[in-house]
Amino acid sequence: MTREFSSVTQRVAGRGPDGWAVHRAAWAAKARGESVIVLSIGDPEFNTPAPIIQTATAAMEGGDTHYTDIRGRASLREAIAEYVNRISGTSFGSANVIVGAGTQNALFNASLCLLAGGDEVIIPDPGYLTYEATLGVGGAALVSVPQPAASGFRLDPAAIEAAVTSRTKAIMVNSPSNPSGVVATKSEIRALAKIAVDHDLWVLSDEVYAQLVFNGTHHSVAAVPEMAGRTVIVGGVSKSHAMTGWRIGWAVGPEDLIDHMENVALAMNYGIPGFIQEAAQVAVSNHDSDVDEMRAIYQRRCDLVLNHLANVPGLSVLAPAAGMFVLLDVRATGLSSRDFAWDLFNATGVAVLDAANFGPAADGWVRISFAIGDDDLAEGCRRIFKFCHSLA
Repeated sequence: MTREFSSVTQRVAGRGPDGWAVHRAAWAAKARGESVIVLSIGDPEFNTPAPIIQTATAAMEGGDTHYTDIRGRASLREAIAEYVNRISGTSFGSANVIVGAGTQNALFNASLCLLAGGDEVIIPDPGYLTYEATLGVGGAALVSVPQPAASGFRLDPAAIEAAVTSRTKAIMVNSPSNPSGVVATKSEIRALAKIAVDHDLWVLSDEVYAQLVFNGTHHSVAAVPEMAGRTVIVGGVSKSHAMTGWRIGWAVGPEDLIDHMENVALAMNYGIPGFIQEAAQVAVSNHDSDVDEMRAIYQRRCDLVLNHLANVPGLSVLAPAAGMFVLLDVRATGLSSRDFAWDLFNATGVAVLDAANFGPAADGWVRISFAIGDDDLAEGCRRIFKFCHSLA
C-alpha cells in the first residue's frame, strides 16, 4: 500500500514538534524517577482556584454534560466581553465572542476564516512556535520579520511595514510576548494600527498574558480607533487562572467574522463542555484577586531567576515585563542554543527550550519558565550556574 498524506500535514508541522524535543525527553526522564527540573513549559504549578473547581463539579453533578451552544453560552460570552473590555480597553459585546478549546484553537479557527493560499501574514520574529502551523494551515505564506535581540526583541513597526506587499492580508502580534516577556508600548501599538489601517490589513492579537503584566501596562491594538473592526483578539484563562488543562479560550472580533468562525467550530469541536464553560464564567467574573496574587508570585520568581543568574559566565539575561518566561543569551558560552539546551539537560537534568524554535532572531537564546515552585526554580538556577561555570 502506498501511503500518501495531504500537503496539509507539512503545513501543520512547522517548528513545533522539534521545538518540544528536550521537553519530551525531560518528562520521560522524570517518569523514570530521575532528578529532573522542567523549566521548558509555561504550565502554572498553582491549583485552579477552588470555587472554579467547585462550580465545574456542581455543574457535572447537575447533569451539565451534554451538547452546548457552538458559539458558547450567552452568559459566558457576555462575561468574556466584559473581561476583555476591562483588560484591553475595548468595547465589544457578546455577539463579538466565540468560545474555543484554548487560545491556539481560537487562533486556528480565525486563520481558517481569514487566510488562504496566496495570502501573506506578517509574523514578528521571535513568535510563539506553533504560529507557523496555526496561521499557515490554510496555505497562507508566513513572512517573518526579525525584531532584533540588540533592540530587546521589541516590535519594530518600520520593519513590519517594509514587509507589506500587495498579498499581505494580516499581521500577527503577541503582547505580552512569549517567549520574550516584552510588552508593547502604546506608541508601538499605535504604529502597528496605522500600518493596518493604511494597508487595509487584519491584525491577529494574541493577548493570553494580558493579565500577567508586572512592569508596565498592557495595550491592545483593538482599542485604537478604527481597529475594532479589523482586529481579532485571542485569549483565555489557561495562564491567568491556572487552568491550562481545562482547554478553554476565546476569540473576540467583528461579528461577521465570528459568524464564519462558528461554522468552523461546528465542524471542529461542536461546542465546549458546559461544565467547563460554567467554570470559565466564574473565573473571568469573580477571581481578579487570585490573578493579582499569582502575578505577584510570578514577579517574585522572575526576580529570583534574575538574581541567581545575574553574574553567570557566558550568560546575559533579558528581564521580562510580563508572563512567566525569561530569555537567556547563551552565545558567549561558545555553544549553539540547541547544544546548550541538550548539554544542560544531559549534564544536570534541567530542561529549557532552545529559543531559536521561536524564530531565527532568537537563535543563541534559551527560554526558561518560572511557573514552577520557588524551591525547584532556585535549584534549577543553581544547576544552570554550575553548568555554565563548568563551561568557563
